[in-house]
Amino acid sequence: MQRICVIGGSRYIGVLLVQRLLAAGHRVTLVNRGSFPAPPGVEHLVADRDDESALAAALGSRTFDAVIDQFCYSPVQAAAAVRVFGGRTPRYVMTSTIEVYNPATAELPAVPHGTPLPESRVDPADWPVRMDLPWHDAEYLDAHYSEGKRQAEAVLTREAGFAFASVRAAHVLGGGARDFTGRLAHYIERVTRGTEITVHAEPKPSVFIHCGELADLLLWATAAGDFTGPVNACSDGLLDVYDLTAAIAAQTGRRPRYRTAAPGEEASPYSFDRHYAMSNTRARELGFPLSRTTDWLPGAVAEALDGLTAAPGRPGN
Repeated sequence: MQRICVIGGSRYIGVLLVQRLLAAGHRVTLVNRGSFPAPPGVEHLVADRDDESALAAALGSRTFDAVIDQFCYSPVQAAAAVRVFGGRTPRYVMTSTIEVYNPATAELPAVPHGTPLPESRVDPADWPVRMDLPWHDAEYLDAHYSEGKRQAEAVLTREAGFAFASVRAAHVLGGGARDFTGRLAHYIERVTRGTEITVHAEPKPSVFIHCGELADLLLWATAAGDFTGPVNACSDGLLDVYDLTAAIAAQTGRRPRYRTAAPGEEASPYSFDRHYAMSNTRARELGFPLSRTTDWLPGAVAEALDGLTAAPGRPGN
């Protein structure tokens, strides 16, 4: 049994992660702003992580065997975490994202087209940090999501007095009604209603992971793993927007309709105009077994369909 603090953890992946931590017998302390209640069996501390003194006060004298940070989006938040959790924990795991590799948001070293990117593609040990940027502005933070994650990893890598690891999650699918992003629902609704789906002229593939598998990997990285640095979290097998809609069509009997996006027009989610894949070699070498997308995609679609057809005003009602 370990004492584990989860920052966030009251929605989607966080809920699944907390459930797994409890099932494994760990003592869980959940820290959030109180917008969502904590599940039974969890110690709940209400604090805004952007208020450093309030966060420290809420934690009191508590110490933890590990901390999982689900909501670190900027170097400012990372620096505060270093100060608040320094001396409280020997291990800190941050949920990061495939977006750190987004070439549209940073100048990155060139690699052959289509190469699955290893963690070394973005090395937080030498990534530049700009604390003077307006990270406290919500609009700026949202527009610079990728860079905020890169710089947060950099601060925690270089300044923390604890072992630090980041889990760079691929695009997440599954969870049915828990998936508040609405991206899979976007496709299901358009396929079932015969609405056109806007895609790029030549959509490129990317990597994905099931929400349950990501929660399992975070549990492993926190409670069982002793590695440091970034690790990519993605299932084997690429998907493009046509693969995704084909899986929906197979269960609905409806043929998807497509429309090519005009230059500069935004396409549907998961239609990419660039190859967008990560290598999961490091996760495997560290001992975490990863699935194939084809193993869980049909079930993720079925779960999403069940959730939509059960909702008033949704397809099937």
